[in-house]
Amino acid sequence: MATQVLLAISTFPDAETANRIAQTLVTEKFVACANLVPAVHSIYRWKDKIETAGEVIVFFKTTQDRQAAFQEKLQSLHPYEVPEIICMNIDTGSRDYLRWIIENCG
Repeated sequence: MATQVLLAISTFPDAETANRIAQTLVTEKFVACANLVPAVHSIYRWKDKIETAGEVIVFFKTTQDRQAAFQEKLQSLHPYEVPEIICMNIDTGSRDYLRWIIENCG
C-alpha cells in the first residue's frame, strides 16, 4: 500500500470535548475513524508539579498525507495548552481496513 496509514493518539479532559472534536475531525475527513476510551487516569508533570487527572484517550486513524493538516486542526480545537498528539506508523494490518482508512481521509 503506497500511502502510509497512521495511528494518532490524544487525550482530552472529558468525554464531551473528546466526542465533539472527534466528530469534527471525522466529518471534515482529517481522520477516517476515532475510538474514544473513557476513564483514563493520567499522572504527569506540569509546570514543575506532579498532577493527576481523569481523561479520555482517543485513537485516531489517518494517513501520512493528512498528518500535518490533522495535527494543525486538532491543535486549534484542543483545550489543552500543550495537547498530547502522538502519531505512529501502521506497518501491517488488514489490507481492506487500511484501504478504507485511506479512502476516508481527505
